[in-house]
Amino acid sequence: MMRNGKNADELLSILENNSKLTPEALARMTGTDREDVEKKLKEYENEGVILGYKTMIDWDKTDREYVSALIELKITPQEGKGYEHVAEKICKYPEVESLYLMSGSFDLAVLIEGKTMREVAFFAAEKLATIDGVVSMSTHFVLRKYKDKGIEFGSVPTDERGNMN
Repeated sequence: MMRNGKNADELLSILENNSKLTPEALARMTGTDREDVEKKLKEYENEGVILGYKTMIDWDKTDREYVSALIELKITPQEGKGYEHVAEKICKYPEVESLYLMSGSFDLAVLIEGKTMREVAFFAAEKLATIDGVVSMSTHFVLRKYKDKGIEFGSVPTDERGNMN
């Protein structure tokens, strides 16, 4: 039987790296029964430990045109709500891929996608900048993805010494 602990942590780690594995394969890999794996997966889904299953796609190898940007926001925390009120508003926008509360020189990091740089710039200026509590922002466009969520995109050329060209 799978208990909270090593096998459960192992199950989540395996699943995080490949969500296409069947319960049978997961059971073999963790040394447990398929029924126990299915039960644990359902439990994790119901408790919100597993939030979803997503496929990583290298969109640069397709015809889809898009632009990604990381936007740094400085926020004035609201009394009794901190950063949560602003974060909740930002999360509602479909353009927002990720949102993080950060330490350092800015408060929130927003990763967004749009069809063009103009569309992303418009979103930043017309949507994010107008939210009460946003003091300033800085937009950085992603020029190329080399690695995302532990997955490498394409190859980075290296010489025989291991230095990137």
